[in-house]
Amino acid sequence: MTPLIELPPRVVEEIVHRAGRPDFDRWSEQLHRCGYCSRPVRLRGRVIHQSASGRRSAYSTDDEPDRVLLIRCGNRRAAVCPSCSYEYAGDMWQLLYAGAAGGRKGVPESIRSHPLVFATLTAPSFGPVHTTRADRTGGPARCRPAHGTPRLCAHGRPTWCTAIHAEDDPPLGQPICPDCYDYPAHIAFNWHAPELWRRFTITLRRTLAQQAGLTATQFSQRCRVSFVKVAEFQRRGVVHFHALIRLDGPGDFDPPQVSIDAAGLAQAIRQAGQHVRLTVEMPDRPDLALRFGTQLDTQTVNGGPTGQLTPEHAARYIAKYATKSAEDFGLGERRITPETLSLLDVSEHVNRLVHTAWQLGEHDTYDGLRRWVHMLGFRGHFASKSRRYSTTLGAIRRERRTYRQHQAAPDEQDTTLVVSHWEFAGVGYLTAGDTTLARSAAGRARERRQAARDAA
Repeated sequence: MTPLIELPPRVVEEIVHRAGRPDFDRWSEQLHRCGYCSRPVRLRGRVIHQSASGRRSAYSTDDEPDRVLLIRCGNRRAAVCPSCSYEYAGDMWQLLYAGAAGGRKGVPESIRSHPLVFATLTAPSFGPVHTTRADRTGGPARCRPAHGTPRLCAHGRPTWCTAIHAEDDPPLGQPICPDCYDYPAHIAFNWHAPELWRRFTITLRRTLAQQAGLTATQFSQRCRVSFVKVAEFQRRGVVHFHALIRLDGPGDFDPPQVSIDAAGLAQAIRQAGQHVRLTVEMPDRPDLALRFGTQLDTQTVNGGPTGQLTPEHAARYIAKYATKSAEDFGLGERRITPETLSLLDVSEHVNRLVHTAWQLGEHDTYDGLRRWVHMLGFRGHFASKSRRYSTTLGAIRRERRTYRQHQAAPDEQDTTLVVSHWEFAGVGYLTAGDTTLARSAAGRARERRQAARDAA
C-alpha cells in the first residue's frame, strides 16, 4: 500500500473515515467475499430463504455498509481486475485440464487415451519487425543481422538491425520500416481471424477423413474433432491461436473409431494449417488471400510418440492467455476513436494500426470494424471450444456457487433461494479511499497466497 504521507489529504481523510466506522469489519468481510475485486458491482435488495423444514430467514442490504452488497465484476481481463481474472484463469484451467486428462468435471478418465495435440497457429508476416532471436547454442542473437551486402528499403531505411533486444525492450514488435509494413493486411487478418479458424476446422476434418481413407460423411459417423482455443496478441499486435485438439468417437467422450494416432493428428493439423485460405475484398487494392503463418507448431499431449507435453502443462499454458487482451498496448477496454489516441500512451505502430482500422471501417466490406478498433480489429472470442470438449464455464461456476452456499448453511442443503428484489446501485468503490484500502487488502491476499504456494 502507498504510504499515507504520499497520498492526497482527501484520500487519507476517506481512509480514516472508513476505518473509524463501526461497520468497518463487515465492509472488510465484503471485500474478502468478493475476492478483493478491483471494481465490484454494488447491489441493493433482499433475499428470502425458505427451507423444506419450514425455517424462514431473510437478508436485506439495508443492514450492510452503505446499504449495498458488493459482488465480483467477473471481468476476465487481468488489466481490468486482477482478482476476477485470476478466478477466470482458474476456471479455464479446470475446463482445459478436464478435457485433456479426464477424471473430473463429468469427463471420464478414459479420455486420456484419445489422440490430443497442442497446436499454435500464427499469423503471416506483414513486414519485418524487431524481435528476439536465439543462436545455435540457445543464447541471445542479433535482431535482424545483415546477410550479404547491406541494403536499404525503398524508403531509404535499413533492412537490418544488429541490436540484441531484451525481453522488455520497447522496439520489440515495431516494424523495421513502418512505410513498408502492410497495415491494411494486418487489420484484415485480425478482422477475419475467426472465419479463418472456422475454415481451418473444416479443412482439418476433411484432411483427417482423407488420411483415414473415408468420405467426409463416413468420417463424421466415426470420429469427432473436439477442441478448445485461446487467442493471443503477439507483440506486433496481431492475433494467433493456441488450441488443444482431440479426436473422439461419435458419442459423448467415446474413443475415435478411426486408426489415427496423435502423430497422425499433428500431421493433419500442420497440413490443414498450411493449406487453408480465405480471400477477402480490400478497398483500393486487389483481393487479399489470408492464411496462417509458416510458424505452425504442434506437440502431442499425454505422452504420445513425439510428445513431451503433459495435460497439466498444456492447460496451464493456454489458461494464462485467456486473461489477456489488447490493453497491453495501452488501448484500454472501451471503444475509442483516432481523436482519443492522443490521450493514451500508445506506440507509433499501434497508432497507425488504429488509424488503418478506422479507415477500413468506412467501407461496406468492413462494416462494424470501427466498434473494434480498441481490439485492433479482432472481433472474435478470446476463448472458445467445441460443444463436447469438456465441461462449461457455467457448470464450473454453478459448482462453486453451490459449494459456497453449502459452506454458509451446511444444515440446509434443501434450501430454496427466492430473490424478491435486486437493483443495480453502481460499479466500483464509493471513494478513492475505499479503492486504496481494497487494493492494499488485495496485495496482502496475494502475498499470503504466494507464501502458501512457496510453502507447499
